[in-house]
Amino acid sequence: DFALWKAWDEGDGDVYWQTELGKGRPGWHIECSAMSMKYLGETFDIHCGGVDNIFPHHENEIAQSEAATGKKFVNYWLHNEHLLVEGKKMAKRLGNYFTVKELTSKGYDPRAIRYLMLSTHYRQQLNFTFEGLEAAKKTVERLTNFARRLLDADGNSVGEDVKLLVDRVQNSFEQAMDDDLNISTALAALFDFIRDVNSYLDRNMLSKQEGKRVYDTILKFDKVLGIIGEVEKQERLSKEAEELVRKREEARRAKDWKEADRLRERLKAMGVMIEDTAQGVKWRIEKH
Repeated sequence: DFALWKAWDEGDGDVYWQTELGKGRPGWHIECSAMSMKYLGETFDIHCGGVDNIFPHHENEIAQSEAATGKKFVNYWLHNEHLLVEGKKMAKRLGNYFTVKELTSKGYDPRAIRYLMLSTHYRQQLNFTFEGLEAAKKTVERLTNFARRLLDADGNSVGEDVKLLVDRVQNSFEQAMDDDLNISTALAALFDFIRDVNSYLDRNMLSKQEGKRVYDTILKFDKVLGIIGEVEKQERLSKEAEELVRKREEARRAKDWKEADRLRERLKAMGVMIEDTAQGVKWRIEKH
């Protein structure tokens, strides 16, 4: 049994209310029932909380609320698992306690932090590691670069193929999120879609209109994900960078790999990332 009302004792000091029962204060579980009923009503749809609150806190919330009103308290309970840091529970005493502000002050992209947090289902433990954060950063860059490529699309139309791909990914993404926020399946559908569209972009087989349609679809998903935002078209290379890219291609054709690597590093120092693909060299500008 738990207390709805705690009688005052000297150790409570000034923390009490004077009532017909004498001095006292609400029990631990009352505060959540009181606040939720005031702002959400006697019955509301979704109540969240950590798995450690299932018992006794949430069980006691239900007992006292439904005893008071005679109505169902909550329709759906969402209990999230805990965040671990390098395999250990996050705690100040262990020195593994980080805030978002601390991470961003060290130069980590807020979008990468957000992606790392949302990429694991809420009912599974998330093990935070800096390696995982770096991987999340690369994924966000991949998504951003894909969105930028769509804005630059100006190739031949592929007809109904893009419409079918868009319809399929929208259905798959929505069905996954409707299934207890199954983010892993939703993201898998999204990355399959990106792979398929990239195959058209690589062959210059996506028209401007189709690129815009896919871009709008990505932004629709991003209303849920919140990690891409509006992007600008790919910047043009400077004359110096263009010349270095050309010279590097010449070195590769001559199988002068040492010179090609040297030129790649020079471009990297200028913020130009080079990727060699079966369709030729690709580049992107990274801002620091």
